[in-house]
Amino acid sequence: MRVIIVGAGMVGTQLARHLINEKHDVSLIEIDEERARHASNRLDCLVINSEANNIQTLEEAGIAKADALICVTESDELNIIICGLAEGRYPQVLKIARVRNPDYDNLTRGGEKALGIDYFVHPDREAARTVVQAVEHGALGDILAFGDSAFEMGTIEIAKTSPLCGESIKIFHSLIGSEILVALIERGNEHILPSGTTTLHEGDRVYIIGRQADIQKVFEISGKKLEKVEKIGIVGGGRIGTLITEALLERAQPQSKSLFSFLTKFSPRRFKKIVLIEKDYELCKDLSVKFPDILVLNEDISDEGFISEEGIADLDLIITATDNQELNIITALYMKSHGLKRAIALVNSPSYGTIARRLGIDVVVPIKSVVVDTILARLMGSGVTGLHRLGEGTIEILEILVAPEAPVCGQKLKDFHLSSGGLVMLITRHGESFIPHGEHQFEPHDRLVIIAQKGVGNELERLFGRQE
Repeated sequence: MRVIIVGAGMVGTQLARHLINEKHDVSLIEIDEERARHASNRLDCLVINSEANNIQTLEEAGIAKADALICVTESDELNIIICGLAEGRYPQVLKIARVRNPDYDNLTRGGEKALGIDYFVHPDREAARTVVQAVEHGALGDILAFGDSAFEMGTIEIAKTSPLCGESIKIFHSLIGSEILVALIERGNEHILPSGTTTLHEGDRVYIIGRQADIQKVFEISGKKLEKVEKIGIVGGGRIGTLITEALLERAQPQSKSLFSFLTKFSPRRFKKIVLIEKDYELCKDLSVKFPDILVLNEDISDEGFISEEGIADLDLIITATDNQELNIITALYMKSHGLKRAIALVNSPSYGTIARRLGIDVVVPIKSVVVDTILARLMGSGVTGLHRLGEGTIEILEILVAPEAPVCGQKLKDFHLSSGGLVMLITRHGESFIPHGEHQFEPHDRLVIIAQKGVGNELERLFGRQE
């Protein structure tokens, strides 16, 4: 695949690095000379230091033979203009634009191409969606949902005192007594696709697939009891903080049309208390008008006196959603030191996410990685409906729709093997989801969740996709 990326920021370089590692042909356009030089020194691809909003630069980057154009500059309007410019002469190229203005994002809400763009990617919405999903599960750990399936992926860390420590994976079935699957173990810098005899060690980060109630049982066995989240504090009233607040308020009206239609799968809930904390006075005035039913405080969260005076210490959960990732981590840890049991922190880079988790923050949302995963899913063909990278991107979870004429149709699961190793974790068939066993056969229109080593995208497309 030939891909042109415009913008060499964190998202652009992370996306380029992933595609290069997957052996795709990548061209990167960046107007800033220092950024372009930095990218050129670290990425094995063509880097052009120029404006991308002219057809000559796009043609120099190879737009005539490209499969996709991805615009991830800091400007919504520039991303849209570049895609529109390419559409005029090269309509066959897939075009993806990152935007933050929800008005632009709404243009393709119905799946229609708009302004010459096939897909808009809204980073703030994707981050807010991930946060609210974690809140729905008590903010016990990272949770990954799969479409309308009742199954989810949860993560737990094995403590020394846990009854799971030192035991083989078989113990999950004897303790839980229902259908559950251990999909992955992170042990230091090592990623293990386990078998039934794999032993769990202290400090292991374990990814499990199961129904929500079963995952909660695992949390409880590991010492993380699910408690009601009724009092929530949100630090930061910017775009993401505002979207999170809107989504939480819509929990009382899940039938309403919004950016968060996934909330319809959860039962309505009214939170007893939502507090939005923002340092900027003018922004606080706007937020008070926008959200008249919640408490908006113009305060500095790091002020210890403020925490005791305003009753912030009695919150069940704190969500730190400022534009400063270091502040988000420090604030979350600071609030937990004051007795808060749960904390969610937003960060930009996956490396900060790893640090934050090791420091004890319950849920960490790396915004840039969420955006990259969303874009990669759009690039991997019509059969791939979702992609999630774990760790440093060495492991991928893919959601795949089996095409009617796919080569695997009729094949038994026990005879299915990926060249680099992998596991079919979940199948959804006719609205019913189940963890498959060796005798199950692939059928047309099955929705699969597969965990595999990175670099299997082309192989999966060949096995499960439409045959040309």
